[in-house]
Amino acid sequence: MKIISQEQLRKLYGYPKGRAKDKVLTKLEKHAINFIETSPFLVMSSSSEAGKQDASPRGGSTGFVKILDDNTLIIPDAKGNNRVDSISNIIETGRIGLLFLIPGINETLRINGSAYLSSDPTYLKLFSEEQNPPIACIHVTVEESFLHCAKAFMRSKLWDISAQINKDNFPTIGKMLNDQLGTNKEPETREDMEKRYSRDL
Repeated sequence: MKIISQEQLRKLYGYPKGRAKDKVLTKLEKHAINFIETSPFLVMSSSSEAGKQDASPRGGSTGFVKILDDNTLIIPDAKGNNRVDSISNIIETGRIGLLFLIPGINETLRINGSAYLSSDPTYLKLFSEEQNPPIACIHVTVEESFLHCAKAFMRSKLWDISAQINKDNFPTIGKMLNDQLGTNKEPETREDMEKRYSRDL
Protein backbone atom coordinates (compact mmCIF):
# COMPACT_ATOMS: atom_id res chain seq x y z
CA MET A 1 0.00 0.00 0.00
CA LYS A 2 1.25 3.44 -0.92
CA ILE A 3 1.48 5.75 2.10
CA ILE A 4 0.13 9.15 1.00
CA SER A 5 -1.06 10.91 4.14
CA GLN A 6 0.26 11.95 7.53
CA GLU A 7 -2.57 9.96 9.11
CA GLN A 8 -1.43 6.76 7.37
CA LEU A 9 2.17 7.53 8.26
CA ARG A 10 1.46 7.98 11.97
CA LYS A 11 -0.79 4.93 12.06
CA LEU A 12 2.14 2.91 10.75
CA TYR A 13 4.99 4.51 12.73
CA GLY A 14 3.33 6.16 15.72
CA TYR A 15 4.83 9.30 17.30
CA PRO A 16 8.23 10.06 18.83
CA LYS A 17 8.44 9.90 22.60
CA GLY A 18 10.77 11.04 25.33
CA ARG A 19 14.21 12.18 24.22
CA ALA A 20 13.48 11.61 20.53
CA LYS A 21 10.68 14.17 20.80
CA ASP A 22 12.36 16.59 23.18
CA LYS A 23 15.93 16.70 21.85
CA VAL A 24 15.43 19.33 19.12
CA LEU A 25 17.05 22.60 20.23
CA THR A 26 16.77 26.03 18.63
CA LYS A 27 20.40 26.99 19.17
CA LEU A 28 23.83 25.48 19.65
CA GLU A 29 24.97 24.47 23.14
CA LYS A 30 28.27 23.07 24.40
CA HIS A 31 27.88 19.57 22.95
CA ALA A 32 26.76 20.74 19.52
CA ILE A 33 29.60 23.28 19.47
CA ASN A 34 32.11 20.58 20.44
CA PHE A 35 30.71 18.27 17.75
CA ILE A 36 31.10 20.91 15.03
CA GLU A 37 34.57 21.91 16.22
CA THR A 38 35.65 18.23 16.11
CA SER A 39 34.06 17.39 12.75
CA PRO A 40 36.06 17.37 9.49
CA PHE A 41 33.09 16.40 7.30
CA LEU A 42 29.44 17.17 6.67
CA VAL A 43 26.70 16.48 4.17
CA MET A 44 24.79 19.56 3.02
CA SER A 45 21.23 19.19 1.78
CA SER A 46 19.27 21.78 -0.16
CA SER A 47 16.32 22.15 -2.51
CA SER A 48 15.49 24.51 -5.36
CA GLU A 49 12.22 26.42 -5.65
CA ALA A 50 11.11 23.79 -8.16
CA GLY A 51 11.84 21.02 -5.65
CA LYS A 52 15.09 19.75 -7.17
CA GLN A 53 16.99 18.04 -4.37
CA ASP A 54 20.72 18.03 -3.73
CA ALA A 55 23.04 16.52 -1.12
CA SER A 56 26.67 17.56 -1.24
CA PRO A 57 29.68 16.38 0.80
CA ARG A 58 31.87 19.08 2.36
CA GLY A 59 35.13 18.53 4.18
CA GLY A 60 38.21 20.19 5.59
CA SER A 61 40.52 20.12 8.54
CA THR A 62 38.96 19.45 11.93
CA GLY A 63 36.61 22.30 12.75
CA PHE A 64 36.60 23.72 9.23
CA VAL A 65 33.12 25.14 9.86
CA LYS A 66 33.40 28.29 11.96
CA ILE A 67 31.00 29.12 14.80
CA LEU A 68 30.24 32.82 15.25
CA ASP A 69 27.67 32.42 18.03
CA ASP A 70 25.06 29.95 19.24
CA ASN A 71 22.91 30.49 16.15
CA THR A 72 25.44 31.22 13.40
CA LEU A 73 27.79 29.03 11.33
CA ILE A 74 30.10 29.97 8.46
CA ILE A 75 30.92 27.20 5.97
CA PRO A 76 33.71 27.79 3.43
CA ASP A 77 32.68 27.05 -0.14
CA ALA A 78 35.88 25.24 -1.08
CA LYS A 79 37.01 25.06 -4.69
CA GLY A 80 35.05 22.45 -6.64
CA ASN A 81 33.81 21.71 -10.14
CA ASN A 82 31.67 24.86 -10.53
CA ARG A 83 28.38 22.98 -10.77
CA VAL A 84 27.26 25.06 -7.74
CA ASP A 85 24.15 22.89 -7.27
CA SER A 86 23.88 23.44 -3.52
CA ILE A 87 24.60 27.15 -3.46
CA SER A 88 22.24 27.74 -6.40
CA ASN A 89 19.52 26.08 -4.33
CA ILE A 90 20.43 28.17 -1.31
CA ILE A 91 20.17 31.36 -3.37
CA GLU A 92 16.72 30.28 -4.56
CA THR A 93 15.22 29.11 -1.26
CA GLY A 94 17.50 30.29 1.55
CA ARG A 95 17.18 26.90 3.26
CA ILE A 96 19.77 24.33 4.32
CA GLY A 97 20.18 21.03 6.16
CA LEU A 98 23.50 19.80 7.55
CA LEU A 99 24.67 16.42 8.85
CA PHE A 100 28.00 16.57 10.72
CA LEU A 101 30.14 13.43 11.01
CA ILE A 102 33.21 12.61 13.11
CA PRO A 103 35.37 9.64 12.07
CA GLY A 104 35.00 6.85 14.61
CA ILE A 105 31.88 8.34 16.25
CA ASN A 106 28.60 6.64 15.39
CA GLU A 107 26.38 9.54 16.41
CA THR A 108 25.83 12.50 14.07
CA LEU A 109 24.67 16.09 14.52
CA ARG A 110 21.82 17.46 12.44
CA ILE A 111 21.37 21.19 11.81
CA ASN A 112 18.49 22.78 9.90
CA GLY A 113 18.05 26.45 9.19
CA SER A 114 18.25 29.37 6.82
CA ALA A 115 21.29 30.24 4.76
CA TYR A 116 22.75 32.63 2.22
CA LEU A 117 25.92 32.85 0.14
CA SER A 118 28.32 35.61 1.13
CA SER A 119 31.59 37.13 -0.09
CA ASP A 120 31.90 39.33 3.00
CA PRO A 121 35.64 39.91 3.66
CA THR A 122 35.05 39.53 7.39
CA TYR A 123 33.85 35.95 6.88
CA LEU A 124 36.43 35.09 4.22
CA LYS A 125 39.20 36.21 6.57
CA LEU A 126 38.28 33.27 8.81
CA PHE A 127 39.72 30.98 6.11
CA SER A 128 42.67 33.12 4.94
CA GLU A 129 45.24 30.56 6.13
CA GLU A 130 43.80 27.75 4.02
CA GLN A 131 45.90 26.39 1.14
CA ASN A 132 43.17 27.52 -1.28
CA PRO A 133 41.01 30.12 0.51
CA PRO A 134 37.35 30.20 -0.62
CA ILE A 135 35.95 33.04 -2.72
CA ALA A 136 32.60 32.76 -0.94
CA CYS A 137 31.11 31.12 2.12
CA ILE A 138 27.72 30.00 3.38
CA HIS A 139 26.19 31.87 6.30
CA VAL A 140 23.88 29.58 8.27
CA THR A 141 21.35 30.63 10.88
CA VAL A 142 20.59 27.64 13.09
CA GLU A 143 16.89 26.95 13.65
CA GLU A 144 17.10 23.30 14.71
CA SER A 145 20.01 21.40 16.25
CA PHE A 146 19.84 17.81 17.46
CA LEU A 147 21.95 14.70 17.88
CA HIS A 148 21.08 11.66 15.80
CA CYS A 149 21.45 8.16 17.22
CA ALA A 150 24.11 5.62 16.24
CA LYS A 151 21.89 2.96 14.65
CA ALA A 152 22.64 3.72 10.97
CA PHE A 153 26.40 3.66 11.55
CA MET A 154 26.18 0.54 13.67
CA ARG A 155 24.17 -1.22 10.95
CA SER A 156 26.55 -0.12 8.19
CA LYS A 157 29.76 -0.59 10.25
CA LEU A 158 31.01 2.49 8.44
CA TRP A 159 34.01 3.08 10.70
CA ASP A 160 34.83 -0.62 11.16
CA ILE A 161 38.05 -1.58 9.39
CA SER A 162 36.56 -5.00 8.65
CA ALA A 163 33.87 -3.35 6.51
CA GLN A 164 36.35 -1.62 4.21
CA ILE A 165 36.70 -3.02 0.72
CA ASN A 166 39.88 -3.29 -1.33
CA LYS A 167 39.70 -0.16 -3.49
CA ASP A 168 41.73 -1.89 -6.18
CA ASN A 169 38.69 -4.11 -6.75
CA PHE A 170 36.41 -1.11 -7.27
CA PRO A 171 36.38 0.90 -10.52
CA THR A 172 37.97 4.34 -10.48
CA ILE A 173 35.81 7.41 -11.01
CA GLY A 174 37.57 7.86 -14.37
CA LYS A 175 36.47 4.39 -15.46
CA MET A 176 32.91 4.88 -14.20
CA LEU A 177 32.55 8.27 -15.93
CA ASN A 178 33.97 6.89 -19.18
CA ASP A 179 31.38 4.13 -19.14
CA GLN A 180 28.53 6.47 -18.23
CA LEU A 181 29.48 9.03 -20.89
CA GLY A 182 30.48 6.53 -23.59
CA THR A 183 34.06 7.83 -23.71
CA ASN A 184 36.88 5.62 -24.95
CA LYS A 185 39.88 7.61 -23.79
CA GLU A 186 42.26 6.06 -21.25
CA PRO A 187 40.80 6.64 -17.79
CA GLU A 188 42.84 8.53 -15.22
CA THR A 189 44.32 6.30 -12.54
CA ARG A 190 43.23 6.75 -8.94
CA GLU A 191 46.76 7.82 -8.02
CA ASP A 192 46.90 10.47 -10.78
CA MET A 193 43.45 11.75 -9.84
CA GLU A 194 44.36 12.11 -6.15
CA LYS A 195 47.60 13.86 -7.07
CA ARG A 196 45.68 16.31 -9.30
CA TYR A 197 43.01 16.90 -6.66
CA SER A 198 45.62 17.53 -3.95
CA ARG A 199 46.55 20.81 -5.63
CA ASP A 200 43.03 22.16 -5.05
CA LEU A 201 42.46 21.05 -1.46
